[in-house]
Amino acid sequence: MRRMSARGLTTAEGERLLILSAGVGSGHNSAAAAVQQACATRADVAEVQVLDVLEKSSVLYRDMLGKGYFALVKDLPWLVEWGYDISDPPFRRRGPIDPWTRANALPVIGAIKRFRPTAIVCTHFLPAQLMASLLLRGVIDARTAVVTTDYDFQGLWLTGVFHALFVAREEARVELTALGLPPDRVAATGIPIATQLNVAPARDANEPPMLLISAGASGGDYAVAVVRQTLHMRSPFTATVVCGRNDALRQRIEQLVAPAGNRYRVLGFTAEMPQLLRRADLFVGKPGGLSASECMAAGLPMVLVNPIPGQEVRNGDYLMEQGAAVRCNTAATIGWKIDEVLREPGLLQRMQAAALRTGRPDAAADVLSGLLDGPSRPLVVSRAAQKTILAASERRVVATDLTGPSSLVRLIDTAVGSTVALLQAEELGDLQKRYATPDGGLVLRRDQTPVSFRWEARRLLRAMLRGDDVLPVRVEGLSASLRILPG
Repeated sequence: MRRMSARGLTTAEGERLLILSAGVGSGHNSAAAAVQQACATRADVAEVQVLDVLEKSSVLYRDMLGKGYFALVKDLPWLVEWGYDISDPPFRRRGPIDPWTRANALPVIGAIKRFRPTAIVCTHFLPAQLMASLLLRGVIDARTAVVTTDYDFQGLWLTGVFHALFVAREEARVELTALGLPPDRVAATGIPIATQLNVAPARDANEPPMLLISAGASGGDYAVAVVRQTLHMRSPFTATVVCGRNDALRQRIEQLVAPAGNRYRVLGFTAEMPQLLRRADLFVGKPGGLSASECMAAGLPMVLVNPIPGQEVRNGDYLMEQGAAVRCNTAATIGWKIDEVLREPGLLQRMQAAALRTGRPDAAADVLSGLLDGPSRPLVVSRAAQKTILAASERRVVATDLTGPSSLVRLIDTAVGSTVALLQAEELGDLQKRYATPDGGLVLRRDQTPVSFRWEARRLLRAMLRGDDVLPVRVEGLSASLRILPG
């Protein structure tokens, strides 16, 4: 395959940023739009393009991933939870992309060729895995970032090659560095959300508390049950119910709340969400990564209902740990639960303060800074190192504590101090035969010698050199050198 290179673009021409997402739910695309918006604040970005990779795929593939997922959420939630757990171990997925995904990726690769990006941001694991394959094969040399969109890190997002990995919270960063990933390649930025300008004034403490009730992506009977239970509340309140594009649901709820007069306002799809988030006192809905991040940035605590097993349950756990949310596990007690929050003196205000502390409104800008101002060479995690990390995690062992041939080592670019490879100690043999220096370091070269290279070592060398002929590196053993650094 012909190699796509952006190295010919000069600094004066500026960065050509490609943002890759996948329309499974709205969160991944919302994060992509937030990063696109943040590009306007950077003078070094000449052009930006957002691409939903599923829009370039076949209808069958798109429906299987998009509609199929929500069908499972509705009818077989236990299977969604099982799928989440089975794909959570780090580097459980290794090796080439499956043939069906590879075939559906061809139009995406064509779009990348035409755009010629110098930098790529992935807000879904599918394009992240594809970009790792292209980087390893030498097809692209753009700086590539992986941006997660839930508070808890899932191992499915880990790829063998990337320039930067951005996670939602500090605990995820600590987890990844404990696995062996270098601190200079992982940052806790939060989840990218759009910056809202000229939004409505903040909530008015003299008015009755306002509930913002979201029906979520699927809506339906559960949303009706939530609204019905609020009719039994004893505390004074007003409520805005957002039904999205579900007109039938909107009509059902309008009929349900008609006897309550002006207490309820029922909306369909609305562009007012930023203003509503600022005016509301309490959000009632599902803890999707983007929804939760927007609430936290607005200082809006949450009453969590009907979370999707897996990522949304874990999002909710984090929000409750921070004191910014409460969860209701059954629709029958939602009204009572909200009443408890509103009636306890000072509780709502404490939750609002906790939400503000948790919010990361500058996440999108921080992602761009971390990628565009960060290392130009990718981090390569060899397959042997990936196997070590997976095996250690399955034994409940921290990979950075390992010793012996299966322990992990890093190769550090001596010129800039960034990590360029994570290897199994045993893998150093091939490199040392060719490139060892008297001081114990290595000088990697694009040369011809009689010593035969294995296929994996050739791939690693190509990715690390990134078009250069020479790269001096030093070897660092993790068990003696790991430090958990401030984010």
